[in-house]
Parts: sequence; structure tokens; C-alpha cells
Amino acid sequence: MINCLIVDDEQHAIDILVHYVSQAPYLHLVATTTNPMEALQIVNTQKVDLIFLDIQMPELTGLDFIKAIQGKADVILTTAYSEFALESYELDVVDYLLKPIRFPRFLQAVQKVVENNLEVAEVEDDYIFVKTESKGKLLKINLDDIDYIEGMKNYVAIHRGIQKTLVFTSMKELEERLPGKQFLRVQKSFIIPIAKITGIEGNLLRLKNVTTEIQIGDNYKADLMEIIKNKMIQ
Repeated sequence: MINCLIVDDEQHAIDILVHYVSQAPYLHLVATTTNPMEALQIVNTQKVDLIFLDIQMPELTGLDFIKAIQGKADVILTTAYSEFALESYELDVVDYLLKPIRFPRFLQAVQKVVENNLEVAEVEDDYIFVKTESKGKLLKINLDDIDYIEGMKNYVAIHRGIQKTLVFTSMKELEERLPGKQFLRVQKSFIIPIAKITGIEGNLLRLKNVTTEIQIGDNYKADLMEIIKNKMIQ
């Protein structure tokens, strides 16, 4: 069951989405609100998996709202304005629905969330199974083989030496399913294996056998330094 929150400053828009959610048995409506500040409180205090979010709202825009929740839930934007599409995808939204929203288009967007929840079929301490581009095919990836994971809009690329496996999922979903003791997100677009860190130069992270430059994001540096601190000899 996917727990949903609807945030829109127009009640009639909320009513349409409430009806659509009621038609999908795998969706559970947690709450609706016309107030984005109330929505923030709901996200912080209740289990919310998916947010249907308007962009143009008083007090806090939808795009600012996404930044504020820091990946705590998937987001499907619902808006009458097409000009924010590019910026929204840079914020890792699942989909961008233009009003008036048709039910088939609504279901298409929600299906992406359902598939994202199935992309990583199983996680153990030493391997994962992921869906590949080939329909119905699962690929086993040993965690020790992963050099780094890179977010690429609607896909995530798992880098293993010269191999790059594309998985249709979000960085947030994969981050939550990987063992936290072994992997760490160091910026919006990169998850790295902690054991392969060879050094840090300012905000630049060095990894074993990796030439790609990975900058440490400001929002993620504290978690990284907490790990490093426990191993640091002054």
C-alpha cells in the first residue's frame, strides 16, 4: 500500500485527485490540505510515500516544498503550468501532470511509483537484484563490485568497473534499500560505497579505481564526516 498526501491550494483540484486515488486499490490517502506548511508537518509526523503536489501555492511553492522535505517521499507534480517541468525533474520528481488531469494519465504516473517500489527486488548484505532494460529480466549485482551509483534523471546508473547498469528507479528508493553501513549518499546524484573511499580533498571525494570527480554536497557532508571522525587519528 502506498500512503498518499494531496497538497493543492484549490479544493476542486483536491476533490478530483481524491476521487482518482479512491479508484486505485494500492493507494491509501493519508490526508489532503490546501496549506503547504501543514503538509510539511504531515510529512514530518506521518508515513507518507507519495505526494501529489501543486506548484503555485501561497507561502511556499511546490518546488521549494520538494527541497524542504529532502527526499522523504516521492512527488508527482500537479499543475496548470508547463514551464516548471525541467526544473522539477532536476529535483527528482516522479512525474509532472498538467491540469486538467485525466484519469489514465494519473494512473500512468502512479504506476511509475509502483514500479519503483519493485525495482530493487531483494537486498541482502552482499548483493541486490535489479530489473534491467530487458522486460522480465532480473540482474544480480554483488555489492562489493559497485564502484559508485549515479542519478540520471529517471534512471539510476550502477557503475561496476567498465560496466554501467541502468535501473528505472529513484536515488531515494535505492538509498533506502541499500545497507546503510555500507553505502552513503554524498550528494544529490551520487551514492558511494564507504569502504572504497581513499581520500578527501576539500569537497572532493576520492574512490578506489574511480576517475570520476565526485563533489561532496553541503547537505550530505555532516553524515560523511561523522563516519570519517570515528576512524580519524588526530
